Amino acid sequence: MPQAAEIAQSILQGFDDYRDGFRRITDGAQARFEQAQWQEAQRAAAARIDLYEEKVNAVAEHLRKRFPEGELLDVQIWPLIKSAYIRLIDPRFDDELAETWYNSIFCSLLSHDCINDGNMFVHTTRPALRNQPALPQVRRYIPHGNLRGALAEIFEDYRFDVPYHDLEGDLAKLEDILRSNLPDWVCKDPQLTLELVNPVLYRNKGAYLVGRLYTRDEHWPLVIPLIHSEGRGIESDTIITDEAEVSIIFSFTRSYFMADVAIPAEFVAFLKRILPGKHIAELYTSIGFYKHGKSEFFRALLNHLAGSDDRFVMAPGVRGMVMTVFTLPGFNTVFKVIKDRFSPSKTVDRRTVIDRYRLVKSVDRVGRMADTQEFADFRFPVGKFAPDCLAELLEVAPSTISVEGELVRIRHCWTERRMTPLNLYLETASPTQTREALYDYGMAIKQLAAANIFPGDMLLKNFGVTRHGRVVFYDYDEISYLTEVNFRRIPPPRYPEDEMSSEPWYSVAPNDVFPEEFPTFLFADPALRRLFAELHGDLFQAAYWQGLQEAIRAGKVIDVFPYRRPQQAAHGA
Repeated sequence: MPQAAEIAQSILQGFDDYRDGFRRITDGAQARFEQAQWQEAQRAAAARIDLYEEKVNAVAEHLRKRFPEGELLDVQIWPLIKSAYIRLIDPRFDDELAETWYNSIFCSLLSHDCINDGNMFVHTTRPALRNQPALPQVRRYIPHGNLRGALAEIFEDYRFDVPYHDLEGDLAKLEDILRSNLPDWVCKDPQLTLELVNPVLYRNKGAYLVGRLYTRDEHWPLVIPLIHSEGRGIESDTIITDEAEVSIIFSFTRSYFMADVAIPAEFVAFLKRILPGKHIAELYTSIGFYKHGKSEFFRALLNHLAGSDDRFVMAPGVRGMVMTVFTLPGFNTVFKVIKDRFSPSKTVDRRTVIDRYRLVKSVDRVGRMADTQEFADFRFPVGKFAPDCLAELLEVAPSTISVEGELVRIRHCWTERRMTPLNLYLETASPTQTREALYDYGMAIKQLAAANIFPGDMLLKNFGVTRHGRVVFYDYDEISYLTEVNFRRIPPPRYPEDEMSSEPWYSVAPNDVFPEEFPTFLFADPALRRLFAELHGDLFQAAYWQGLQEAIRAGKVIDVFPYRRPQQAAHGA
């Protein structure tokens, strides 16, 4: 059918336009790093995220204008469009992303009731059509016992328009770190190879050389973070071979990398080899292809439900005042739905909650806020829900969740990585674990503030502990930009009677926050309150927050590193 082929071609042309825009933004990352344009880097990261929906909307509008509505919206034609589209994308190197793009266009035009594998790519067609992927283009370095020489080759190949500040000093430092982190026999193995992917990965104020280090029998991830200290030039900050630390660098709590990736599937396959614990959905997302990460997540969810007896249950922890949260015990994700009625203490409305969750997508999450994926019209069999879970969901969110025959329909929800709520973690933590968790809880608040984010509701129940022991914020209905908050000291009482009054003796505006109130607000347990005051007592002072606001307003982008720096390791930080 000629019309089907023309529609398929128009969809693909829109995809090419999107990919060109994506590349233009990504390709500018090196210049932004070299020129220390940190605020521009943040704007570029947000613009690249927004670009997808902008281009989808533009293509959908173009299709509506070019093709008669009766044909374009006739669901019977879409299997033909899909077949024509498959033929068009077969020769491409980004074909899996092209499938996700097609799905986005379909969902923007037609009702979700029309979703099935005949009309769109619920399941991918790519594995059956693609040749066995090879490794992405890499650069290999064989030391032959001379680690310093191999490192020198690496820095000769990865040069910038800005010189290295102290290359010889960096080489000595990196060699010492490698020798201290690896068994002695590895450094002497004649087959030892350092392998780095060609593209440099950029994010925030850092650039990363990423690859692996291997012998015939073993391999380790290899990451060399580079920093550009203004007035000093480029420096290598450290070298990382620990899988857990590299996993944190690629965490779901961080902004997406800028990287010139020619063949996404091959690049992700390489990352999967060095980070086998990461799901490919998270790896696609980490390099900016968050919509395809969403596709891979959904397929993994369908496969899990089809292949297990797992049922949805309510997530452990204190019930939320704005969101209801449920989970699958065998699937490391929580599903968050906005309640129909909020707790009386909450002053936000549904629209504000949605806007704040979407805000988190585009800001620098600095490793302290969980990434989210927004979904519409999930449909799952009734039997996949524990009865008490389904009853609670229907009670608190009947406008969003309903039973339609044998299916439960969820009209709108967010997904997040599942974590252990901090308040529950502390209930069974040892004294050492408690101290470490409270230290990291304070660091989470401080690093969010450095990124111009004020969590609002900082109660322990709104933070989680990841599998790597990091504390992460995940409840976004009260977040705001730090610079929008008015931090104040509580004025001294005018009369002795003021201190006995149940009402404050001073005026309080909607955006006023009094850090002196944090200790009693955050900690019912006096022992935890004292320990936190010892670790992060500066958070209880208005001057601390005001100083951060002044730095942010002055245009400073504060350093927050996604790995332990050598000086931190030396002090056990």
